[in-house]
Amino acid sequence: MRTPDGAGLRAELFLPAGEGPHPGVVVLHESFGLNDDIRRIAGRFAQAGYAALAPDLYSHGTRIVCLTRVMVDMLAGGIAREIDDIHATREALAARPDVDARRVAVAGFCQGGGFALVAGAQPGFSAAAVNYGVVPSDRSALDGLCPVIGSYGAKDRVVGRKMAERLERHLTALGVAHDVKTYEQAGHSFFSQVDGWQGWLARVPTPMAVGYDEEAAEDGWRRMLAFFEEHVR
Repeated sequence: MRTPDGAGLRAELFLPAGEGPHPGVVVLHESFGLNDDIRRIAGRFAQAGYAALAPDLYSHGTRIVCLTRVMVDMLAGGIAREIDDIHATREALAARPDVDARRVAVAGFCQGGGFALVAGAQPGFSAAAVNYGVVPSDRSALDGLCPVIGSYGAKDRVVGRKMAERLERHLTALGVAHDVKTYEQAGHSFFSQVDGWQGWLARVPTPMAVGYDEEAAEDGWRRMLAFFEEHVR
């Protein structure tokens, strides 16, 4: 897959049963990158009837170089390159004959959640799922935003309740259809199930209280798929 600047972008496709045309969803990874957990999540979207395409936003060099670049972009507030990659992924998915180009959502987690929110402010997405993603303080960055469903963990003292409240305020002021919920028992990355060194790192105590929470994750899935059923399917 090619981006607007001509660079290559890796991505993995997960297709539902049947001929289609299917609704689609672009699945955006956390800072760990396109790993088995994101593949599991994309596969679950496919089981629910969506053609899911998960880009590797670290495609433009070694993982550590790409991760550093993305983090610098985020801190500097200049994530245009990442948003271009996300929309290139959407265009590639929408161009498939088994996908309905008018029905494509974006779903992001952690770092990807913040990207999904900003990407959803540009034309092309029918809905955005923002899971514990950073919300811009400047509301104007979200002008033109598609319908949004957001999920946050109250135990996350970095990207938790305060970020969810900011998102709720922005969406209400913009008149955007939305469903934002904070889970009292959960922390950051409560959808994610990671093993190996990533699982070990996720268990290190931090102010974000990182870790899988089955109750929050399953309710989050229920809400996310119901929201997509209304605004995408």
